[in-house]
Amino acid sequence: MMIVFLPAQVSVSLAQTEKAAKAATKPPKLILLVHQQFKFGSESARQKLEAAVVRACERLDVPNSWIDLQSITGPPEDLSFDPFESFEGMGAAYAGWGQIFASHPKLAELQDQIRVLETRERSVIAARRDDLGYRVNQIDLSKTRFMRVLEVRVRPGHESDFVESFKLLGAAYEKMGADMPWVVYQVNSGMPSPTFLAFVPMRALNENDSYLARAPKLREAEGEVNADRMHQIARDAYESSESNLYAISPTTSHVPKEFADGDPDFWLLKQSSAVKPPASSVTAENSTQKRGEAQPKQ
Repeated sequence: MMIVFLPAQVSVSLAQTEKAAKAATKPPKLILLVHQQFKFGSESARQKLEAAVVRACERLDVPNSWIDLQSITGPPEDLSFDPFESFEGMGAAYAGWGQIFASHPKLAELQDQIRVLETRERSVIAARRDDLGYRVNQIDLSKTRFMRVLEVRVRPGHESDFVESFKLLGAAYEKMGADMPWVVYQVNSGMPSPTFLAFVPMRALNENDSYLARAPKLREAEGEVNADRMHQIARDAYESSESNLYAISPTTSHVPKEFADGDPDFWLLKQSSAVKPPASSVTAENSTQKRGEAQPKQ
C-alpha cells in the first residue's frame, strides 16, 4: 500500500507546491504602491541602506513582501510594489511591522537615515479590475524585469467610458493575437478618483520593439468605428494619462521563496552582489523593515 499510495501523496504535494508558486507570482488583488523621491546624489547611499534592509528582513519573519521598481523614464523615483490579497492582510502587516519595531529598537536609526535622504513620498492603494486586463493569467511577476505603468486619471462621471475603451483595446489585441498581457488596477485611496493604473510586465526592453511594430496594425484590428470611439473617449473622458518605464531591482526587493524560485538566478543574485551598508547603519542583528518603514505605507 505504501508503494501505491506514496506517488499519489507526492503528486498532491507537487500540485500544491505548483499552485502556491503560481499564486505567489500572479498579480495580487490589492497593491500598495509607495512612490519615493530622494536627494540628488544620494542614490548610492540609499541603495546600500535598502539592500541592507532587505538582507536583514530575510533573517526575520516579516509580514509582507515587495518588489522594488526604479524609474527609467519620468521623474527619478523608487516605486515599491507591495502585493496583498485583502485589506485584512494589509492591516495585519501594518500591525506586524509595529511589533518588529518594538523588538528591534535600533530600527528607528535606519529609518532616520533613509528619511533624511527622502524629498517626497506618496502612497497609493489600488484594487485589481479583472474585467479590464488582457491575458492576465499569463503574467508571471517572477519573470518580470521591466514594467510599463500607464496612469489614467478619468474625469468624474466617465468611468464607464474608460471601461469601454479598455475592453475595446483588449478585444483588438486578442484579434491580433498580441503576446503582451497587462493587468489593470483602480485606485482605492491616495490619488484623485477615478484613477486607473495599467501594468505591462516585460522580460526585456526589446518587447517594446514588438509593441511599436504592432501599432500600425492596431487600428485595423480595432475597426474604424471602434478606433474612432476610443479616440473620442480619450478626448472626452481622460483628465490625463502618463506612461513610464521601470526596471526591477532584485537587491532591494524582498520576495518569498516560492516567488524567487520562479527565477532564482535573478532574484538570488543579491546574495553575491549586494553592496555593504554604510558603517553607521543598522546591522543584520538589528534587522528592520524596508526603507525604514514601520508598516505598509497607507
